[in-house]
Amino acid sequence: MTETMHERARPGRDRTGETRVGNKDTQAYRVKNQVGYLLRRNYQRHLAVFQALACDKQLTSVQFVTLCVIHDDGPSSQVDLINSTGIDQATIRGIINRLKARKLIKLAADPSDKRKVVASLTDRGGQLLEQMIPCAEAITTETMAPLNPAEREAFLFLLRKLMGPGRHGET
Repeated sequence: MTETMHERARPGRDRTGETRVGNKDTQAYRVKNQVGYLLRRNYQRHLAVFQALACDKQLTSVQFVTLCVIHDDGPSSQVDLINSTGIDQATIRGIINRLKARKLIKLAADPSDKRKVVASLTDRGGQLLEQMIPCAEAITTETMAPLNPAEREAFLFLLRKLMGPGRHGET
């Protein structure tokens, strides 16, 4: 009798108490070997490095990315920021509000479409970004410190490849 995919995919426990998926020939599923777990743990490590080395301790990594995108792309709508940063709508709205409260960005009507609001850097935001760039370079160096130069290149290449075409993984 042939097992159905549903029967093979049913999780269970083996004699050691390990969670397993599939039949007895399937290796135990170990979350600590899974890509999502490894990416999340490395992202947590990166965030800790960011907070330790950031020149402005009030600036979060997603706020920094948002400021960088506005700097690089010019005045940006909320939709532009969502598309460029990969940050969801609810989160980007909060980021915009916090950056505006700190007077790092200003909001204005888009000159080409008065119904649309765009965010642009203030002088204060531009100055903070200028101060943060050397810190950001140190953050990247520290995050990638366990890797040799060839591994760093390969790692960045693979991350961009995983993002897929048209997902802003370009250099």
